[in-house]
Amino acid sequence: MTRRDQIRHLVLSSVVRTVFRAPAAWLARLASPRPRGDHLDPRLAFLLHASNRFGLDELTAHSPARARRRTRRSMRLLAGRRRPLARVHETTFAGPGGPLRLRIYEPHNLTRPAPALLYLHGGGWVIGDLDTHDSPCSRLAELGECVVLSLEYRLAPEHKFPAPLDDALAAFQWIVAEADRLGLDPRRIAVAGDSAGGNLSAVICQTAAREHWPQPPCFQLLLYPGLDFRRGHASHRDFADGYLLTAASISWFMGHYLHSDADITDPRVSPLLAPDLASLPPAYISTAGFDPLRDEAHEYALRLRAAGVPVELKENPSLVHGFIGLVDAIPAAAAALDHAAAALHRALHRQA
Repeated sequence: MTRRDQIRHLVLSSVVRTVFRAPAAWLARLASPRPRGDHLDPRLAFLLHASNRFGLDELTAHSPARARRRTRRSMRLLAGRRRPLARVHETTFAGPGGPLRLRIYEPHNLTRPAPALLYLHGGGWVIGDLDTHDSPCSRLAELGECVVLSLEYRLAPEHKFPAPLDDALAAFQWIVAEADRLGLDPRRIAVAGDSAGGNLSAVICQTAAREHWPQPPCFQLLLYPGLDFRRGHASHRDFADGYLLTAASISWFMGHYLHSDADITDPRVSPLLAPDLASLPPAYISTAGFDPLRDEAHEYALRLRAAGVPVELKENPSLVHGFIGLVDAIPAAAAALDHAAAALHRALHRQA
């Protein structure tokens, strides 16, 4: 770790301690004024204010390798520790480009065959890994009372589109094929992901419907998903800067992930552009009020409903993109993730 990164980590640790301990009203005064900040969670507003002031979120200034290291340290600090579970272990399977790793979270008191969730982490297909999302996955396993299998898919720019998607598709099909050996119920396997992982989850469901998979996902849990990278929605303009995910960082991610701008209109990149959304599994879509991706998620929910797909849209107006990585510092973020876990539990256990 460089001297600059050590200082950055110390500053972030201090900010988190302040956020966690200080009264919300005091933080709100310190954090203002901020554009459109009237309804931003006050603890989150202060955290963003400090992050922007000290340059703690400048991913675009770094190489993908260094951005991954910085993100891993930050999320370990902000997302909290793994929940106590019965067992956490790892396995590998033969993916399209070589062996792929799955981390498997098993809560207490499982009834076999158990329901399961394939989790696909966020990070713009460039950053993020099993460790950055360890805490949220353990929380979903515990509160959802299901086995969570978190995939370490290949990342860009080393592996551009569609490599991460190919890995995600292969992982779901492998889990279904190995369900008996893993003690899982193949009829109750859901997909979930945040941001880029939400994008991959949506495309898995579309692919399964289009190709008539014999055992498609039974449910899709999409947390602030990226669904339309034409970036024409108003939220992209309203929250282009200052709210964790910025216009510049989206361009940085897309530049590493895609071969060219022509890929943007491929429904496997922008699943909102898929012509037919019928026959998809029920969906839970969670949005953040101060997120550039907010409006496309709202539009996707409307299109799913118009196609006859049951959808629960949960708006979290005081939060920003990436909130599942803030659960240890921001109580509202923890509540939003717990609400998603409750929806997962309902979907998986009413089908038993």
